[in-house]
Amino acid sequence: MLSKMRRPLTALAMLLAAATAIPAQAQFSDSYKFLEAVRKKEGDKVTEALNEPGTQIINTKDYTTGQTALHIVVARRDLVWVQFLIGKGANVNARDNRGVTPLVAASEMGFLEGVDELIKSGARVDEANNTGETPLISAVHRKDLALVRMLIKAGANPDRPDNSGRSARDYAALDKGSPVLGELEKASKEAKSAAPKKTYGPSF
Repeated sequence: MLSKMRRPLTALAMLLAAATAIPAQAQFSDSYKFLEAVRKKEGDKVTEALNEPGTQIINTKDYTTGQTALHIVVARRDLVWVQFLIGKGANVNARDNRGVTPLVAASEMGFLEGVDELIKSGARVDEANNTGETPLISAVHRKDLALVRMLIKAGANPDRPDNSGRSARDYAALDKGSPVLGELEKASKEAKSAAPKKTYGPSF
């Protein structure tokens, strides 16, 4: 009698164990399937999900990382998908669990085309991650002159400090002999001279 009772209980325990072994996100929710389709570059499935009436899935986040679809395609340096997702309404200023925006991620990698596209699409150039690191600070750490110039031209603040109190200019100054500081100063002057001058009083 006991052995007969144990069989269904054992089967039930196995089913429960199998269910708990699968992460909550992997219960194949629409969000999970959408992000998986983005990861696998399954354009048809992504388009189908985005075409659902009233859907907000474009900015859904991976529950473990907080990353959106835009974070995912930036991480693989995929400009075509970056442009596609932005065109579908992806939030260029979305932050993941570390406070990283797509622009911060692109800057950390030196993904120049992605940085350019994100800035053109309204990404905030001084948005920092949870440690206070801005895209410009990342560019200085990389000693990436082209990226420094691009961000300064877009209005990045070289004197905005991170959580340690150091700014992009401070980090550039610490790296003696690096051309980054000179480039930073030059780009800052050019950006200031290119800015429209303020006028006071009525103009005719």
